[in-house]
Amino acid sequence: MKHYAILRVEDQRPRVRGFGSAPATLGGSDFKISVERLAEAEALEAADDPQTRAVAPLMPTRLIEPFASFDGGLAAAWGVEAVQATTSPYTGAGVTVAVLDTGIYAQHQAFVGVDLVQEDFSGSGNGDVQGHGTHCAGTILGRAVGDTGRIGVAPGITRALIGKVLSDGGGGESQWLFDGMVWAMRQGADVISMSLGFDFPGMVERLVGEGWPAALATSTALEAYRGNLRMFDALMGVLKAQTEFGKSPLVIAAAGNESRRAESPDFRIAASLPAAAMDVLSVAALGREGGHFGVASFSNTMTAVAGPGVDIVSAWPGGELKALSGTSMACPHVAGVAALWWEAMRCAGTRPTARNVAARILASARTNVLVSGSKESDVGQGLVTAPQVAL
Repeated sequence: MKHYAILRVEDQRPRVRGFGSAPATLGGSDFKISVERLAEAEALEAADDPQTRAVAPLMPTRLIEPFASFDGGLAAAWGVEAVQATTSPYTGAGVTVAVLDTGIYAQHQAFVGVDLVQEDFSGSGNGDVQGHGTHCAGTILGRAVGDTGRIGVAPGITRALIGKVLSDGGGGESQWLFDGMVWAMRQGADVISMSLGFDFPGMVERLVGEGWPAALATSTALEAYRGNLRMFDALMGVLKAQTEFGKSPLVIAAAGNESRRAESPDFRIAASLPAAAMDVLSVAALGREGGHFGVASFSNTMTAVAGPGVDIVSAWPGGELKALSGTSMACPHVAGVAALWWEAMRCAGTRPTARNVAARILASARTNVLVSGSKESDVGQGLVTAPQVAL
């Protein structure tokens, strides 16, 4: 018996049988994700139900662990200027962004004037003991803080959805994330930012620690990973189908920090879930190299775009600031830029959607600011760029 997440919709359209079927066009059909403890035969039976879109074993998740600042400085939030947010006529006004992470330290000066709608899916309560979620939220929408000044890309945002999908220790499970995404969509999120990953190595380690043979533990974790990839693709398909009803958010995710280019140029790991899922805008991390920007040594590959991710200064619990490095730090830069483009398109009289905002982000990304020899597989379309003129 295992615990499975099951995505069901009230729709009778034809579908492919089996675990994690391809997403259907659902129009306005209602949907829900439930968790059920089932035997394998029961899971197969559930997958054959006409209303089922995906079935996946539950899998652990974790925050994408950042690195301590490489230079230790708190002088300025350089990433805000690098994405040209400081020269944009837009601030993210009227845009709702969801941050699915470890929660938020709501009392921080960086969040003054923001309606922070918090929901805990982890069972550990609202707030942020770990700090990761606070840091990410600060980069998206943080106001000016002390001598450091503005830390957020889109400080005009006045409503943010804070879904706590990771516990105070930074771990979680896939169901919390799925529930958080559905909640964010139903709360009217325009952009969803996720600096977290599915913990394949952690699942293998846990099973081995429970006495499983290594080969069986690896195979079981791989099955769960594949099932959750298909579940994520199916869920993204359901969200995409809500576009005509104005409920389809742009989902942005950090690629991961498992690469080790400093050890070998070929030690490059591909983006993992959820960044690897269909229609998710995956993000690599850049650092400063003289007057240009280069991919960070830890940044995973096969991404759509890149954002500043080294020595990023942002909010921290207790009212402090902290500098961290990671694709976790790059992802909220892209989410902030997405908010600026969302506002720009709305002001221009065009209804913003996940698809057309993503297209703007990809089309405006810059490669002329990257170091010579930068690879598309490392940085995607380039450094994201805020809109510079009124559309």
